[in-house]
Amino acid sequence: MPRPDRSVVVITGASSGVGRATAHAFARRGACLVLVARRDWALQELAAECRGEGADVLVRAADVTDEQAVSQVARAAVARFGRIDVWVNNAAVIAYGRLEEVPGELWRRVVETNLFGSYHGARAALPWFREQGGGVLVNVASILGKTGAPYQSAYVASKHAMRAMGECIRQEVRDVPGISVSTVLPGPIDTPFFASGANLTGRVVTPPGAPVDARRVAAAIVRCAAHPRREVVVGASTRLGLLGNRLAPGLTERVSARLMDRTHFSDERAAPTEGNVRSPRDREARIDGGW
Repeated sequence: MPRPDRSVVVITGASSGVGRATAHAFARRGACLVLVARRDWALQELAAECRGEGADVLVRAADVTDEQAVSQVARAAVARFGRIDVWVNNAAVIAYGRLEEVPGELWRRVVETNLFGSYHGARAALPWFREQGGGVLVNVASILGKTGAPYQSAYVASKHAMRAMGECIRQEVRDVPGISVSTVLPGPIDTPFFASGANLTGRVVTPPGAPVDARRVAAAIVRCAAHPRREVVVGASTRLGLLGNRLAPGLTERVSARLMDRTHFSDERAAPTEGNVRSPRDREARIDGGW
């Protein structure tokens, strides 16, 4: 990546949570930002904040499930700034519920956003990286890209696939040594994500365990941009969970199922909701979830 004060960074899912924290982290380093999300008003608000921190900002409201729209983001970035140095695939949604209880269209939409959204981002960025002779693709996956969890099968499947896709791309770009592909694997994060997803469990969703600050994940993303690594795990408990899964997968699976039942869902009842899976519904955009 060029000097931070000259890097051009595209961030999808930028309006809240990790994406918003990442935008601020790059802005403080003087990067040129291209902010992408579905909510234009939230992006405009974020853009004003980042400009106040010294960044040059381009806002592009787009749904990452729309391949043409994502391709247009890349073209707009190059038209404005002349290149793309870093592309962060961060947009994600989730649907909670037993597999047989989540409607197929909703399940599919989660995969389309998380996996196909990242595919569209990679497909848009890589031709420019090749033309430039370099660039960094950062895929924000999850610890659930290396293990499983109940009541979120679409999300888990999409994150496993994102991680695998990153491995494939990394091998495909060996002919251009300047291109790097990093996958970030955080555990639970303190963002609005848990409250904004689809929920068909009948119970209020809460973060399992102690969620990490979104700014820690953002810092890991910035480090990947400057010093790319294959995979970066964020959070000590995340590393411990992965170690357990590697050493005793059957036991870890059973323990995880029990813990998820006890800690990921409260006893408080919740009405069924599609959340923000099909369209954004939140009336505010913030980094923290208040957990």
